[in-house]
Amino acid sequence: MSTLLTPVINLHAVLIADFLGIAILLVILVTRGWNLPGRKEESRMMLFMLLMSVANCFVDQLVTYCDGRVGEYGMFYHVFLWVGNTFLFLYNVFVGIFLVQMVVKHLDRKFSAKRFMVFWVACAVEVILLIVNFFTPIVFMIDQNNEYHRGEVFYFFIVVGLMLNLFSLVYYFGSKITNPALRYFPVFEFFLPLLLGMIVQTFIYGISLLPSCFAVSFAGIVISLQNECIYIDKLTGVYNRFEMDRELKRLQKRHKDKIVAYMLDLNGFKKINDNYSHEEGDQALIAFAGVLNSVFGSVGTVIRFAGDEFVVLMHKAKESDIELYKQKTMEAVEKHNESSGKPYKLSAAVGGKVFDFSKEESQDLVVVIDKLMYKDKDDYYKDHVKER
Repeated sequence: MSTLLTPVINLHAVLIADFLGIAILLVILVTRGWNLPGRKEESRMMLFMLLMSVANCFVDQLVTYCDGRVGEYGMFYHVFLWVGNTFLFLYNVFVGIFLVQMVVKHLDRKFSAKRFMVFWVACAVEVILLIVNFFTPIVFMIDQNNEYHRGEVFYFFIVVGLMLNLFSLVYYFGSKITNPALRYFPVFEFFLPLLLGMIVQTFIYGISLLPSCFAVSFAGIVISLQNECIYIDKLTGVYNRFEMDRELKRLQKRHKDKIVAYMLDLNGFKKINDNYSHEEGDQALIAFAGVLNSVFGSVGTVIRFAGDEFVVLMHKAKESDIELYKQKTMEAVEKHNESSGKPYKLSAAVGGKVFDFSKEESQDLVVVIDKLMYKDKDDYYKDHVKER
């Protein structure tokens, strides 16, 4: 036999909370706070989630207004309550999935389709339950008085939502342990408002906080990620010298970290600019930054140092990694050249060294790896005199 809980809805409180949520989200949309320079895919995810969140707040207002209303438009209210509440449940499902994807993408990590399949299966189960709910109310129901009630499997949706959020947190902190230089993601700014809203809404029956909590969470994400963009190179999307200075200061203060540092410089870059235009040169830089991200994204920080020079800082690395990742970089560049369709080929000079910050000063790092890189470049041009 179904167990149904009857709410006592505070209409004015819900409408005000949702209105504030919509206002916050619209400000973010109008000011293009969702647009992250050099991060097109993340920007699209942010835009999608923001638009869905605006719709979520708006539908939540209408559902709250229609709840318990009968009379001349009773049938309309009844249908809308079924459809509207189903949308609210679906929103929570898919935003959770998009959040996991965004965390993974932001950290420049590879996540297998098989691992994502677990989440999509959970989503599919929830969608099936919501379809079944139209015929046999088990998630929620709307009674003859157009009043909303929770159903038997309501808490299944709460558990799945918590699991998605928990996975994102564990994945983020696990990644940070293996590589402290991984891209920052504002986990607390996002999860704390959601967690508080979920707890309060679950245990204080009849109020609706989650839509406005999503709005607050997105505002926290936007502010944090826009601040991070100060440290992002606008052309290539990798970090700039400000981030390198910040990271080197942090390493110097700790005095006990060892890292592998690389300096990489495109060979023949001036020739690309002269023969194919500066716009094509920009495309070559973007492509090379993409190659470096594919090689080092999950193990280090890629930085555009100046012009066509890039620096990579690898944490928890060892001497043998220098040649290993140099070889991986050359292979990735060659793979890019085979598929790029460009009339020119990319190649790079690489200099790398292990730095022990308990014995060496951070200001010496660039000087040392720059000399090693130019030695590699000189060796390259001995065999490619015409390209100099």
